[in-house]
Amino acid sequence: MGRGTEEAGRPGAPDRLDVLQRRLAGFAAARGWQPFHTPKNLAAALSVEAAELVEIFQWLTPEQSARVMEDPGTAGRVEDEVADVLAYLLQFCEVLGIDAGAALAAKIERNEHRFPVTEHRSGGGSAQVPEESTPDSPNRHSPE
Repeated sequence: MGRGTEEAGRPGAPDRLDVLQRRLAGFAAARGWQPFHTPKNLAAALSVEAAELVEIFQWLTPEQSARVMEDPGTAGRVEDEVADVLAYLLQFCEVLGIDAGAALAAKIERNEHRFPVTEHRSGGGSAQVPEESTPDSPNRHSPE
């Protein structure tokens, strides 16, 4: 993530998730917000912020969405919403004692086993949707 050795949040800082999570916890504690930071409230806030990110892309074509960061105003909105989503996710993890990095690493490993790379697949070929992820299947979870 970050490249430097300064304090997180400053240019060149190592923006490690655990450092950012502690900063968010301190920010909330200093303001007495812990009673409101329940798993239910944080999950709802996370959902709202994710919806605000989706709203930016709602009526864009796939081509327009791929170029969204070319417009400084829109890029700033996208970055703000991504930051809001990540902030609420990290606060949610803090409250429930989840190590977000470890949870993600474990999920990636499970997906690597569930969806192995096949020998016939080429870099330019069309990807096949795993059977369990098709819209008609009872288990429509994405591999992410």
